[in-house]
Amino acid sequence: MSKILHPTPQAGILDIAPYLPGKSGAPGSKVIKLSANESPLGASPLAVDAFAAASAQLHVYPEGSSRLLREALGEVHGIDPASIVCGNGSDDLLHLLAQVYLGEGDEAVMNRYGFSVYPIITKATGARIVMAEERDYRADIEAILAAVTERTKVVWLANPNNPTGTYLSADEVARLHAGLRSDILLVIDSAYAEYVTAADYSVGLDLVRAHDNVVMVRTFSKMGLAAARVGWMVGPAHVVDAIHRIRGPFNVNLPAQMAGAAAVRDVEFTRKLKEHNAVWRDWISAELHSNQMRVVPSQANFVMVLFESAKLAAEGFETLAAAGYIVREIGQSYGIENGLRISIGSEDAMRGVAQVLKTMVGGQ
Repeated sequence: MSKILHPTPQAGILDIAPYLPGKSGAPGSKVIKLSANESPLGASPLAVDAFAAASAQLHVYPEGSSRLLREALGEVHGIDPASIVCGNGSDDLLHLLAQVYLGEGDEAVMNRYGFSVYPIITKATGARIVMAEERDYRADIEAILAAVTERTKVVWLANPNNPTGTYLSADEVARLHAGLRSDILLVIDSAYAEYVTAADYSVGLDLVRAHDNVVMVRTFSKMGLAAARVGWMVGPAHVVDAIHRIRGPFNVNLPAQMAGAAAVRDVEFTRKLKEHNAVWRDWISAELHSNQMRVVPSQANFVMVLFESAKLAAEGFETLAAAGYIVREIGQSYGIENGLRISIGSEDAMRGVAQVLKTMVGGQ
């Protein structure tokens, strides 16, 4: 038996496929990045000023509970700040939730094309991820409930979903919750809530307020603060208490806290961002929909474009890259081999992407 000469990870860790972010550029080229669902309008000017003002206090530890940020969130969203936990991006909070509520022998359920972080954080705890099939790239409530077993401890639900952009209505999410045991935690990941225009959508706060087994997770990344890494969650007192017990003592840096507080209060900037997104999301969806391309209806700040084949999708990615547009390949990460995810960018970027893809499929 050979002797192990170095520390080894816990069983199962090396079986986890690492998260693959969207590409940021191409060597030697100036590109327009449409792969990471970032704000095309930048950050709120008030947030930029607040971030800069924090530079005078870089030698000081931040307030450990993100109190000022939680108070700003509570003020704008009508939430008790005591029910809010802030994190180093929403990924931080998702990891903490998995660490607290999952372990060896447990199961977590997600829809087939849900956010690719969910399998990573589930497997890292020794738990098993269970995939529920979708209907036309949309979470299927019946399939999720059918996937639940006596071992299920968590249900992960991105709403709207990444990378498809589809969503469940408030009534549908309520029906999903009603079908779960009270000891199963329903995690509603509302990362793209700011961009939803559907009248029947709910961010999930109503369920959080009414039940002891629902949490809602949000992010500032889609509001122009992706570099700052700020996320937040709201949940019942017993969940909040458990997360506070294991989170890092200063898990949100001071510039991020100050920028986040300014950003959440800048409701006018958020309104402009949502309006811009709605206009160009609808425009590019209509522009690209054809016999050879299908755009899945989206409520997020991106669209998923499906091509006739994986080969054509790969050609679309390369053709766009050659023209200076970097979009998100979703075959390896999500198993949608014939798809590309395209972030909503500036007017010029959207017109450019549409022209490139229409010219490409027109020449087939």
